[in-house]
Amino acid sequence: MKITFKRVETEAEINVVAQLASEIWNDYYISLISREQIEYMVEKYQSVHAISDQIQEEGYEYYLMQLNGQDVGYLGVKPEEDKLFLSKFYILKDYRGKGYASVGMAFLLQICNAHKLSSIYLTVNRFNDAAIAVYEKKGFKKVQTQVADIGNGYVMDDYIMEKEIALAY
Repeated sequence: MKITFKRVETEAEINVVAQLASEIWNDYYISLISREQIEYMVEKYQSVHAISDQIQEEGYEYYLMQLNGQDVGYLGVKPEEDKLFLSKFYILKDYRGKGYASVGMAFLLQICNAHKLSSIYLTVNRFNDAAIAVYEKKGFKKVQTQVADIGNGYVMDDYIMEKEIALAY
């Protein structure tokens, strides 16, 4: 297993991330939210335009997760003052449950060390039991609940989870 992370910098790479997002979201989230909400959220947060803005205007970094050069998922993060916001961590269905989340977590720790950040936090749908279980297994703890109005009559009903990390400088 040779997992690598390629920083997303080109329009072509942004297009790959947006295609992965559409495929993963339409496959995974249909059991949690409506098809209409999936389409709305993918367009608002994970379309080519949205990802481009996040990278160019908002300080996000995106990484393609590659297995032997093949795109199998992606990460979206935003280094903040003392924490790393894990905005996106998605793996294609055929590659889940194979230890790639652990490799992704190790990569996130490298980012934290490079930026001298002491924790990672994320938001996760409160009914996404599978993802919550993975994050808890990786040391994340629920620290807050949050209901955010995202427009168009939709809300995100989430837990905020956080993992403290020991920096290795």
